[in-house]
Amino acid sequence: MPKPRFHIIIRHFRQSAIFLALLLIGYLLSCTAQETKNESPPLNPNGDSELALLMRAMFDDALLMKQQIEQGEQPKPGLDYQKILTAEATEPEKAASDTYKVHALSYLQTIKALQQADVAQASQLYDNMVNSCMGCHKALCPGPTVRIKKLY
Repeated sequence: MPKPRFHIIIRHFRQSAIFLALLLIGYLLSCTAQETKNESPPLNPNGDSELALLMRAMFDDALLMKQQIEQGEQPKPGLDYQKILTAEATEPEKAASDTYKVHALSYLQTIKALQQADVAQASQLYDNMVNSCMGCHKALCPGPTVRIKKLY
């Protein structure tokens, strides 16, 4: 049986190596990750107003105060709650209403009382604060009531 010529084997190997290299390059180029944005879409389809963003921060602050109370500590509100009177609302006509103003002022009084209370009173005053949130939202903007219930 005649032996195959060495140069034929080399040429066949070279063609296979080139084919595999091109295949590998194509595969690697097709697997590059596309850049994704880490931005979350606004929760409100009309955009996030200053008041909506403030109220989300108020929710987070309330959760922190709840944790402080559960640990027997004096709750420390960490926001400028007075901004609920001036922040731009998604629906400005609701925030300009007398109903909103009454609820907002009542809420500010509960925050002030909570800041000045001793640890023994803090739990009841915290519940009053959450009830104040719930009352306003039931009257004007019921969507967040599901989330507010998580504060109890």
